[in-house]
Amino acid sequence: MLVHPQFDPVAFHLGPLAVRWYGLMYLVGFVLFVVLGKYRARQNLLTGWHPRDVDDMLFYGVFGVILGGRLGYVLFYKPGYYLTNPLDALALWQGGMSFHGGFIGVLIALWLFARRRHKRWFEVTDFVAPLIPLGLGAGRLGNFINGELWGRPTSLPWAMVFPQVDAQPRHPSQLYEFGLEGLALFALVWFYAR
Repeated sequence: MLVHPQFDPVAFHLGPLAVRWYGLMYLVGFVLFVVLGKYRARQNLLTGWHPRDVDDMLFYGVFGVILGGRLGYVLFYKPGYYLTNPLDALALWQGGMSFHGGFIGVLIALWLFARRRHKRWFEVTDFVAPLIPLGLGAGRLGNFINGELWGRPTSLPWAMVFPQVDAQPRHPSQLYEFGLEGLALFALVWFYAR
């Protein structure tokens, strides 16, 4: 049985700014998106794509994931609190993002990108699909570092105790998702997108 190391959620400070591990995982996802997207565009795997399209798509996607993720958190998880404290919804540094809201935000952002660039929706989603899994995997690593989204109790030898939750050994589901949703899904989608 393993014990979660309870990492400090702050990776480092830049003056008064606390840079959190979870935020760094977003950055890792964005960088991987750009690097792999530009590689795909240069390889002419899909006609009509240019490396600068990837920069523009990232611009749309960053806004979509951050705005959608925060709005989703506000609406899905703490609507009562934010109705009485609406300005706190803008306090991103306090944490609180929703995967579901981020997903919806990215879909809307990609739709806007497709309309602006006069591309078909499925042309955009086909281009983007292989670029997403590694970012999802990075997000799961961020969840592991934060000690959140742990799994069900188990007696398996690699079970992990998350002391901030309870003393029960649990599945380290964040690491499963990193491996399957991040690495394995990336390999499959990248291979089949060729």
